[in-house]
Amino acid sequence: MVYLIVKALLSGLIIAAVSEVAKRSPGFGALIASLPLVSILGMIWLWRDTGDAPRMAAHAEATFWFVLPSLPMFLLIPALLRKGMPFWAALAAGCGLTIALYLAMIWQGPRFGLKL
Repeated sequence: MVYLIVKALLSGLIIAAVSEVAKRSPGFGALIASLPLVSILGMIWLWRDTGDAPRMAAHAEATFWFVLPSLPMFLLIPALLRKGMPFWAALAAGCGLTIALYLAMIWQGPRFGLKL
């Protein structure tokens, strides 16, 4: 239980740090947010929990392929905001696009030999 609390606190601290830094410097906050800190922490926790190299390799590779469909969201949201769309609607549209692209990746990935 203590291990779970430590994982949650550390992950939460990273999110809080990003939001606080972004208040002062949007670019620097974005830089921190773009670092694969969550992926690295996830891999550390997975390795600590399993020590399973093939599982870790599969996880890291799948993470790469799932990053790709998430990237267009970071172009759609600012485009919609600049056109006057309210934040929550732009965020919802960006999340909707990401979900659609994730589903497309899951559906099409195996056709290209991807094990997701």
